[in-house]
Order: sequence, then structure tokens, then C-alpha cells
Amino acid sequence: MEPPMFGLGPSTSYVDLQFRSRPGVIATGVLAEASGVTLVDPGPTSCLEALRGGLAAEGIAMADVTSVLLTHIHLDHAGVTGTLVQQQPAIEVYVHERGAKHLVDPAKLIESASRLYGTQMGPLWGAMLPVPPDRVRPLRGGERLRVGAREIEVAYTPGHASHHVSYLDRRMGLAWVGDTGGVRVGQSGFILPPTPPPDIDLEAWDASLATIRAWDPGRLFLTHFGPVEPVRDVLDELAVRLRDSAEMVRRSLGAGPGDVEQYAAFREEFLGYLGRFMSERDLATYEDAASLHYNWQGLARYWRKRSAN
Repeated sequence: MEPPMFGLGPSTSYVDLQFRSRPGVIATGVLAEASGVTLVDPGPTSCLEALRGGLAAEGIAMADVTSVLLTHIHLDHAGVTGTLVQQQPAIEVYVHERGAKHLVDPAKLIESASRLYGTQMGPLWGAMLPVPPDRVRPLRGGERLRVGAREIEVAYTPGHASHHVSYLDRRMGLAWVGDTGGVRVGQSGFILPPTPPPDIDLEAWDASLATIRAWDPGRLFLTHFGPVEPVRDVLDELAVRLRDSAEMVRRSLGAGPGDVEQYAAFREEFLGYLGRFMSERDLATYEDAASLHYNWQGLARYWRKRSAN
């Protein structure tokens, strides 16, 4: 059975990458034009065959891909990019300028991720190959990209990552917001802020949500997972969940002398919080999309940096 592709409107769809054989965790946006196909957040290399199969089911070959739009370079969003360019050397890759150097030389990114994932790096993400520098198109935010017949607006939207950007097709009223728009998976409809290390910034995230609100799109597209609306309700809920998560982590830092005790305190409180909104089955899906341990680590780092300044 091929991974499913879902329609969003004229020539716009997305593929479920079936991450860890679980549906509804990672989605890749697909913009099909007569001049070529653009992928938004093509995902990790471990999901390459699912991506290939999902496209093929709609009559799209990997050779049709001409460009990649990355919201940011975390492995679940961008890990396969170098492999795609190796196979199709004419692909152009759009990414924020702060992330561009790590696509060209991913050694530091891989080292940082390895500290988090350890021996699970390979099974979870697969290889991350470098992207040749002449294939990278650095962004700052504020650009208007021409993708076939459509214009795509770019905004700088940090908070989850210092190199995060979002993309808007104003004609369709659809904004691809990566992880800045949060994680919504399973059946509960709960919006979870993904807060892994190293550069969570709550103030920047609030400003990014204001940027997306000002765009006033009709729908958001979340890499985890798919289209969501109404936009203002989603963004308002995310802001509340972000504040709640941050406060629970802040309280946990006083729960004991080390990370083990502090994380245990956070997890107990946060699981009780999540239990008000979702089933245990949904919780397992959220753990695949945004690990609670990594979320705690990112916010703990944020608070510790603030207390050190």
C-alpha cells in the first residue's frame, strides 16, 4: 500500500511519510507546477521510500522535483535534502541563511543531534548528506519566491529554531509554518509546542506567532501534521500551551539536584495536564512527533540561560 497523498487545493497536496510506520506524524507539502514540483519539508532520509511512493501514487516522479522549501534544518524536516540533491543535482534548496551552512556541512548538526538521539540516529533519521553550496538559496525573510505560476512569501519565524522561516501562498490562503505553528497529531486536536534544544526562545516565538497572524492565512500547514484551522484559534491555543509548558518546566527545575529528578517532576505534571485532553494512544503519537524529554531539555536550557544572564 502506497503512503497516502492528500489534496489541499489546485496542484497542492501533501504526503504522509509514515514515520516509524505510524501515520499522521510527518507530512511533506507538494506544490505541483508544469515547470516542476516543489517539496516543503521533505522529511528524514529514513522516510525516503514513503516519500517516493506517495508521490508516485499521484503520478509524480522524483525526477520531477525541482525545488525544496525548508522551514528549518532539523532532521525530521530536512534530513533527506542532501540525498535528493545527490539524485537530482538541479534541485534548488531554500533555507534561512543561518541554516544554510549546516546543509552544506552538516557535521555540527549531526553531532548535536547525536547527543540527543544516540544509537537511534540511524534508525530514526537515516543519513544526512551535504548539499552542494551552489544548490542552496539562503533566505532572510521578506522574500517573494516564484514557484512556477505561484508567488510564495517568506517570513522569518524563530522561536522553535533560530533559523526557522514560514511560507505563504496568499492566493490559496495557505501558510506552511513548520514547527512554529506547533504539533497537532492524532484525534484530540491538542496543539503541543515542540521545544527541543538548543535555541528555544519564547519571546521570539511570540513575535513569530504575531507575524503569522498578520499574514491572516485561511489555513496553516503543520509538518506535524497537515492543514489546520481556524488559524487564530490554533495560534491562540498554541500560545497558551507554550506558556503552560514553560511554567511547568520552570517549576521542575526546583524539584531536585539533577536533570533526572527535574525531568521526572515535569513529566508527572505534564502527563496529568495532557491527560485532560487526549487518550494514551494519542499521547504515543505525540511522543513520536515531539518527545517530552527533548521538549523539557529545550525549555530547561532556555530558563537556565535566562537565570545566568
